[in-house]
Amino acid sequence: MDRRPGVSVRLKLTLSYAGFLMIAGVLLLGAVWVFLLRYVPDRAMLKNPDDRPDGVFPIRSVLLDVFAPRAAAVLVFLLFFGLLGGWILAGRMLAPLTRIADATRTATKGSLSHRIRLPGRKDEFRELADAFDAMLARLEAHVAEQQRFAANASHELRTPLAVSKALLDVARADPDQDPGEVIDRLHAVNTRAIDLTEALLLLSHADQRSFTRERVDLSLLAEEAIETLLPLAEKRGVTFETSGDITPTLGSHALLLQLTTNLVHNAIVHNLPEQGTVWVDTGARPDTVVLTVENTGEKLTPQQASTLTERFQRGTERVHTDHAGVGLGLAIVKTITHAHDGTLTLTPRPDGGIRITVELPAAPSGAG
Repeated sequence: MDRRPGVSVRLKLTLSYAGFLMIAGVLLLGAVWVFLLRYVPDRAMLKNPDDRPDGVFPIRSVLLDVFAPRAAAVLVFLLFFGLLGGWILAGRMLAPLTRIADATRTATKGSLSHRIRLPGRKDEFRELADAFDAMLARLEAHVAEQQRFAANASHELRTPLAVSKALLDVARADPDQDPGEVIDRLHAVNTRAIDLTEALLLLSHADQRSFTRERVDLSLLAEEAIETLLPLAEKRGVTFETSGDITPTLGSHALLLQLTTNLVHNAIVHNLPEQGTVWVDTGARPDTVVLTVENTGEKLTPQQASTLTERFQRGTERVHTDHAGVGLGLAIVKTITHAHDGTLTLTPRPDGGIRITVELPAAPSGAG
């Protein structure tokens, strides 16, 4: 937004300091006149010649003639001192704002790595600088994540398109090839591309928090997710063990159902080859509700567990199975959890597998 140039804040503060100093000087001189000079006689006093003189008795007019020019000189000095001192003092006071403004201009040019790091003890300027540094750090991390996400998404979307092109080229070069096989493979590749696109749209929707909040019971969502994925669990020899209480929270029914479904699906797919188990539990605390999904499976280190929520993070099993997914399952869970002001915790189980806990704010009593 273009603005006409105006008087600088430093000059305004300088004039304010000098003005207040002048007012204080005038008030002080006025006080001297009111409380001192008014007791000086306004005419000459008569004295007895025989009395020993003990001093001069000035009259008010003479004293005023002497006092006025010196008072004016003091006011001129106060004005000069106020302007000079105010300019220096205003410059020192506004120096942090200059550093913040320089950092802002640097950030607008695309450099988000710059930090103010204002030294000294905590005050209003340093709180502003620290808040600005924190904002730059979050913005830099967000931009880096978006750039990495865009690069990964481009790569992931390019793969099914390249595979489709290769299948069509092979079919064109070999007219005798069974078209049914080509169609089946194209259908599988196209389905994966559609799943990836829908997952990307869901992530964007959750990131923007553009959803209406309503009362949702996580225990009912868990039952619905288990019922939906039961055929997959039976096919892979996985059994469910469920428990829990009513867990009301406020949020998007569709997004929280997606969160629960992703957790249960992830627990089924990443399980033991045979006779695996998935535990689903819901619980209510004083101010939060908790959904816990854990499963049997391979042993994981805490470092491996911490990377599972990264976007497009996939293990070898996920790539080579019929339910390979698109590498966004737990990333979507993380995004939806944060969009609902919750916390997501991944803890490797000592016997293998992982325990994933989602903690969300509890719905207030009577919330609809």
